[in-house]
Amino acid sequence: MLIDTHAHLDFPEFAPDLDQVIERAFDAGVHRIITIGTTLESSRKSVELAERYPSVYASIGVHPNSASQERDDFIPEFRELVQHPKVVAIGETGLDFHRLPSEAAGADSERAAQLAAFEKHLRLAATCKKGLVVHQRDSWDETVKILSEYAERIQAVLHCFNGTPAQARRAFELGFFVSFTGIVTFKNANAVREAAAVIPLDKIMVETDAPFLAPLPYRGKRCEPAFVKETSSCIARVRGIQPAAFAAQTTINAEGFFGLPGN
Repeated sequence: MLIDTHAHLDFPEFAPDLDQVIERAFDAGVHRIITIGTTLESSRKSVELAERYPSVYASIGVHPNSASQERDDFIPEFRELVQHPKVVAIGETGLDFHRLPSEAAGADSERAAQLAAFEKHLRLAATCKKGLVVHQRDSWDETVKILSEYAERIQAVLHCFNGTPAQARRAFELGFFVSFTGIVTFKNANAVREAAAVIPLDKIMVETDAPFLAPLPYRGKRCEPAFVKETSSCIARVRGIQPAAFAAQTTINAEGFFGLPGN
Protein backbone atom coordinates (compact mmCIF):
# COMPACT_ATOMS: atom_id res chain seq x y z
CA MET A 1 0.00 0.00 0.00
CA LEU A 2 1.06 3.56 -0.72
CA ILE A 3 0.38 7.04 0.66
CA ASP A 4 0.18 9.99 -1.72
CA THR A 5 1.76 12.56 0.58
CA HIS A 6 0.92 15.63 -1.51
CA ALA A 7 -2.16 16.23 -3.65
CA HIS A 8 -4.56 19.14 -4.15
CA LEU A 9 -7.95 17.48 -4.03
CA ASP A 10 -9.72 20.80 -3.45
CA PHE A 11 -8.64 22.11 -6.86
CA PRO A 12 -11.40 22.53 -9.47
CA GLU A 13 -9.88 19.87 -11.72
CA PHE A 14 -11.25 17.23 -9.32
CA ALA A 15 -14.70 18.70 -8.73
CA PRO A 16 -16.50 16.60 -11.37
CA ASP A 17 -15.33 13.15 -10.26
CA LEU A 18 -13.58 13.24 -6.89
CA ASP A 19 -15.39 10.13 -5.63
CA GLN A 20 -14.07 8.18 -8.61
CA VAL A 21 -10.56 9.66 -8.23
CA ILE A 22 -10.36 8.39 -4.66
CA GLU A 23 -11.82 5.03 -5.66
CA ARG A 24 -9.20 4.64 -8.42
CA ALA A 25 -6.49 5.51 -5.91
CA PHE A 26 -7.72 2.81 -3.54
CA ASP A 27 -7.85 0.28 -6.38
CA ALA A 28 -4.22 1.16 -7.23
CA GLY A 29 -3.13 0.49 -3.64
CA VAL A 30 -3.06 4.16 -2.59
CA HIS A 31 -5.10 3.92 0.57
CA ARG A 32 -4.32 7.34 2.08
CA ILE A 33 -3.91 10.81 0.60
CA ILE A 34 -2.70 14.05 2.16
CA THR A 35 -4.55 16.97 0.55
CA ILE A 36 -2.59 20.18 0.82
CA GLY A 37 -3.92 23.66 1.46
CA THR A 38 -2.50 26.56 -0.56
CA THR A 39 -4.56 29.46 0.85
CA LEU A 40 -6.72 29.99 3.90
CA GLU A 41 -9.81 29.05 1.90
CA SER A 42 -8.05 26.08 0.28
CA SER A 43 -7.00 24.89 3.74
CA ARG A 44 -10.58 25.06 4.97
CA LYS A 45 -11.70 23.02 1.97
CA SER A 46 -8.92 20.50 2.55
CA VAL A 47 -10.16 19.94 6.11
CA GLU A 48 -13.71 19.51 4.80
CA LEU A 49 -12.51 16.87 2.35
CA ALA A 50 -10.65 15.08 5.12
CA GLU A 51 -13.89 15.00 7.09
CA ARG A 52 -15.78 13.62 4.10
CA TYR A 53 -13.39 10.84 3.07
CA PRO A 54 -11.88 8.39 5.58
CA SER A 55 -8.74 7.93 3.47
CA VAL A 56 -8.00 11.67 3.19
CA TYR A 57 -6.00 13.81 5.64
CA ALA A 58 -5.27 17.53 5.44
CA SER A 59 -2.33 19.90 5.65
CA ILE A 60 -3.03 23.61 6.12
CA GLY A 61 -0.90 26.33 4.60
CA VAL A 62 -0.44 29.34 2.35
CA HIS A 63 1.60 28.66 -0.77
CA PRO A 64 4.38 31.21 -1.30
CA ASN A 65 2.79 32.34 -4.57
CA SER A 66 -0.34 33.21 -2.57
CA ALA A 67 1.45 34.88 0.34
CA SER A 68 1.14 38.46 -0.89
CA GLN A 69 -2.59 38.05 -1.60
CA GLU A 70 -3.53 36.30 1.66
CA ARG A 71 -4.60 38.35 4.65
CA ASP A 72 -1.84 38.91 7.21
CA ASP A 73 -3.67 37.38 10.18
CA PHE A 74 -4.23 33.84 8.87
CA ILE A 75 -2.32 32.15 11.69
CA PRO A 76 -5.05 32.48 14.39
CA GLU A 77 -7.45 30.50 12.19
CA PHE A 78 -4.73 27.96 11.45
CA ARG A 79 -4.26 27.52 15.19
CA GLU A 80 -7.91 26.52 15.37
CA LEU A 81 -7.81 24.29 12.28
CA VAL A 82 -4.70 22.46 13.48
CA GLN A 83 -6.72 21.11 16.41
CA HIS A 84 -8.79 19.02 13.98
CA PRO A 85 -7.84 15.34 14.33
CA LYS A 86 -7.34 14.96 10.57
CA VAL A 87 -5.01 17.94 10.17
CA VAL A 88 -1.62 16.26 10.07
CA ALA A 89 0.83 18.93 8.87
CA ILE A 90 1.50 22.61 8.20
CA GLY A 91 1.99 23.84 4.63
CA GLU A 92 2.62 23.99 1.92
CA THR A 93 4.78 26.97 2.59
CA GLY A 94 8.22 28.09 1.54
CA LEU A 95 9.79 30.35 -1.06
CA ASP A 96 9.22 30.57 -4.82
CA PHE A 97 11.24 33.20 -6.65
CA HIS A 98 10.55 31.83 -10.13
CA ARG A 99 7.99 34.46 -11.12
CA LEU A 100 9.00 37.54 -9.16
CA PRO A 101 7.84 40.87 -10.63
CA SER A 102 10.30 42.39 -13.08
CA GLU A 103 10.55 45.74 -11.30
CA ALA A 104 12.84 45.83 -8.26
CA ALA A 105 10.27 47.28 -5.84
CA GLY A 106 7.69 44.66 -6.78
CA ALA A 107 10.20 41.83 -6.46
CA ASP A 108 11.34 43.05 -3.05
CA SER A 109 7.75 43.31 -1.84
CA GLU A 110 6.93 39.80 -3.05
CA ARG A 111 10.05 38.34 -1.43
CA ALA A 112 9.20 40.05 1.83
CA ALA A 113 5.65 38.67 1.81
CA GLN A 114 6.90 35.13 1.14
CA LEU A 115 9.57 35.34 3.84
CA ALA A 116 7.10 36.65 6.40
CA ALA A 117 4.57 33.92 5.64
CA PHE A 118 7.27 31.23 5.73
CA GLU A 119 8.39 32.35 9.18
CA LYS A 120 4.81 32.28 10.44
CA HIS A 121 4.39 28.68 9.25
CA LEU A 122 7.71 27.67 10.78
CA ARG A 123 6.77 29.08 14.16
CA LEU A 124 3.36 27.41 14.04
CA ALA A 125 4.88 24.03 13.13
CA ALA A 126 7.38 24.34 15.97
CA THR A 127 4.65 25.26 18.44
CA CYS A 128 2.10 22.61 17.49
CA LYS A 129 4.67 19.87 16.77
CA LYS A 130 3.41 19.17 13.25
CA GLY A 131 5.52 18.36 10.22
CA LEU A 132 6.14 21.18 7.72
CA VAL A 133 5.54 20.74 3.98
CA VAL A 134 8.02 22.95 2.13
CA HIS A 135 7.87 24.27 -1.42
CA GLN A 136 10.93 25.86 -2.99
CA ARG A 137 11.56 27.02 -6.51
CA ASP A 138 14.59 29.07 -7.54
CA SER A 139 15.18 29.74 -3.85
CA TRP A 140 17.29 26.83 -2.66
CA ASP A 141 19.95 28.73 -0.69
CA GLU A 142 17.46 31.00 1.06
CA THR A 143 15.09 28.13 1.86
CA VAL A 144 17.77 25.88 3.32
CA LYS A 145 19.29 28.73 5.34
CA ILE A 146 15.94 29.46 7.01
CA LEU A 147 15.11 25.78 7.53
CA SER A 148 18.50 25.12 9.10
CA GLU A 149 17.67 27.64 11.82
CA TYR A 150 14.65 25.50 12.77
CA ALA A 151 16.26 22.09 12.25
CA GLU A 152 16.23 21.27 15.96
CA ARG A 153 12.59 22.28 16.38
CA ILE A 154 10.69 20.92 13.38
CA GLN A 155 10.40 18.03 10.99
CA ALA A 156 10.16 19.16 7.37
CA VAL A 157 9.71 17.56 3.99
CA LEU A 158 11.01 19.17 0.81
CA HIS A 159 8.15 18.32 -1.52
CA CYS A 160 8.34 17.91 -5.29
CA PHE A 161 12.12 17.60 -5.16
CA ASN A 162 13.76 18.32 -8.51
CA GLY A 163 17.26 19.27 -7.42
CA THR A 164 20.68 17.68 -7.49
CA PRO A 165 22.09 14.79 -5.46
CA ALA A 166 24.20 17.30 -3.51
CA GLN A 167 21.07 19.26 -2.58
CA ALA A 168 19.33 16.06 -1.55
CA ARG A 169 22.26 15.19 0.70
CA ARG A 170 22.09 18.62 2.30
CA ALA A 171 18.41 18.10 3.05
CA PHE A 172 18.84 14.79 4.82
CA GLU A 173 22.00 15.97 6.60
CA LEU A 174 19.72 18.54 8.25
CA GLY A 175 17.37 15.70 9.19
CA PHE A 176 14.66 16.56 6.65
CA PHE A 177 12.65 14.30 4.40
CA VAL A 178 12.65 14.52 0.60
CA SER A 179 9.58 13.72 -1.49
CA PHE A 180 9.43 12.93 -5.21
CA THR A 181 6.72 13.45 -7.82
CA GLY A 182 6.26 12.08 -11.33
CA ILE A 183 9.18 14.27 -12.43
CA VAL A 184 11.44 11.36 -11.47
CA THR A 185 9.95 9.36 -14.37
CA PHE A 186 10.63 12.00 -17.01
CA LYS A 187 13.24 11.11 -19.61
CA ASN A 188 15.33 14.26 -18.99
CA ALA A 189 15.30 13.91 -15.18
CA ASN A 190 18.55 11.98 -14.68
CA ALA A 191 19.71 14.27 -11.86
CA VAL A 192 16.44 13.79 -10.00
CA ARG A 193 16.74 10.01 -10.32
CA GLU A 194 20.31 10.23 -9.02
CA ALA A 195 19.03 12.25 -6.07
CA ALA A 196 16.35 9.63 -5.39
CA ALA A 197 19.09 6.99 -5.31
CA VAL A 198 21.23 8.71 -2.64
CA ILE A 199 18.62 9.60 -0.04
CA PRO A 200 18.48 7.22 2.93
CA LEU A 201 15.47 4.93 2.73
CA ASP A 202 14.08 6.29 5.97
CA LYS A 203 14.05 9.87 4.62
CA ILE A 204 12.17 9.44 1.35
CA MET A 205 8.49 9.86 0.46
CA VAL A 206 6.44 9.84 -2.72
CA GLU A 207 3.66 12.12 -3.94
CA THR A 208 1.79 13.21 -7.03
CA ASP A 209 1.27 16.97 -6.54
CA ALA A 210 -1.97 16.19 -8.37
CA PRO A 211 -3.43 17.55 -10.57
CA PHE A 212 0.07 18.48 -11.79
CA LEU A 213 3.14 16.56 -13.01
CA ALA A 214 1.59 13.27 -14.11
CA PRO A 215 4.30 10.59 -14.38
CA LEU A 216 5.03 8.50 -17.43
CA PRO A 217 3.04 6.92 -19.04
CA TYR A 218 0.37 9.53 -18.15
CA ARG A 219 2.40 12.67 -18.83
CA GLY A 220 0.25 15.42 -20.26
CA LYS A 221 -2.91 14.16 -18.58
CA ARG A 222 -4.50 15.29 -15.34
CA CYS A 223 -2.50 13.75 -12.53
CA GLU A 224 -4.34 11.93 -9.76
CA PRO A 225 -3.31 10.05 -6.60
CA ALA A 226 -3.47 6.61 -8.23
CA PHE A 227 -0.45 7.61 -10.33
CA VAL A 228 1.88 7.76 -7.31
CA LYS A 229 2.37 4.04 -7.91
CA GLU A 230 4.36 4.88 -11.07
CA THR A 231 6.63 7.25 -9.18
CA SER A 232 7.23 4.71 -6.43
CA SER A 233 7.97 1.92 -8.92
CA CYS A 234 10.41 4.12 -10.84
CA ILE A 235 12.43 4.96 -7.71
CA ALA A 236 12.40 1.30 -6.66
CA ARG A 237 13.95 0.37 -10.03
CA VAL A 238 16.58 3.11 -9.70
CA ARG A 239 17.51 1.85 -6.25
CA GLY A 240 17.38 -1.84 -7.17
CA ILE A 241 14.64 -2.58 -4.63
CA GLN A 242 11.49 -4.61 -5.02
CA PRO A 243 8.57 -2.20 -5.61
CA ALA A 244 6.53 -3.68 -2.76
CA ALA A 245 9.40 -3.25 -0.30
CA PHE A 246 10.02 0.34 -1.35
CA ALA A 247 6.32 1.18 -1.16
CA ALA A 248 6.16 -0.30 2.33
CA GLN A 249 9.12 1.81 3.48
CA THR A 250 7.69 5.05 2.08
CA THR A 251 4.43 4.24 3.86
CA ILE A 252 6.27 3.79 7.17
CA ASN A 253 8.07 7.09 6.57
CA ALA A 254 4.84 8.94 5.81
CA GLU A 255 3.06 7.45 8.80
CA GLY A 256 5.85 8.66 11.05
CA PHE A 257 6.12 12.12 9.52
CA PHE A 258 2.39 12.85 9.46
CA GLY A 259 1.51 10.96 12.62
CA LEU A 260 -0.85 8.61 10.79
CA PRO A 261 -2.07 5.38 12.31
CA GLY A 262 -0.47 2.27 10.84
CA ASN A 263 -2.58 0.00 8.66
